[in-house]
Amino acid sequence: MPDIVIAPFGGGSNFAGITFPFLRLNFEKGKNIRCISSEPTSCPKLTRGVFKYDFGDTGGMTPLLPMYTLGHDFVPAPIHAGGLRYHGAGVIVSQLLKDKLIEAVAHDNLEVFEAGVLFAKAEGIIPAPEATHGIATVIAEANKCKEEGVSRTILFNLCGHGNFDMKAYDDYFEGRIVKHELSQEQINASLARLNTPDIP
Repeated sequence: MPDIVIAPFGGGSNFAGITFPFLRLNFEKGKNIRCISSEPTSCPKLTRGVFKYDFGDTGGMTPLLPMYTLGHDFVPAPIHAGGLRYHGAGVIVSQLLKDKLIEAVAHDNLEVFEAGVLFAKAEGIIPAPEATHGIATVIAEANKCKEEGVSRTILFNLCGHGNFDMKAYDDYFEGRIVKHELSQEQINASLARLNTPDIP
């Protein structure tokens, strides 16, 4: 039984798929399993977005949904982890975070590729750039356990292999990937354009 469950986070499908069965054990059986979502600092909707009504699409065609968001017209940086560049978070995951039932962390481009390379060397599996975010969180949590002198079981979602992402790794080794973190000014500008109702 895991003590910690971790998954990369774009909109919430990978995260929800692996964590929700364990959250149910928390709710119904009194377990205390930490569930941590891992997102890029280039698109930090959970860690730095706002909980507000927003559209699920850039065209504003969906119903308004309560979510953590950076604004539906937010344009993320062209990072290699394309699946994690969605502007908002799923409704259920957003509510869980608002209620402090899950956790969220963010990692930068260089940190996640470093984690992916370390994982490939140790396990012989090249992870997809999306998956490296979860791996970076696993490494951080494992290092905390080491510092605290405790043993914890960590389960994470390796949501894809990187066999078709070799260009991304080549860019990393050639120094073409740079640390990128969204500035507060960029976040504020995007949210200022979000003309939707507040959640009561």
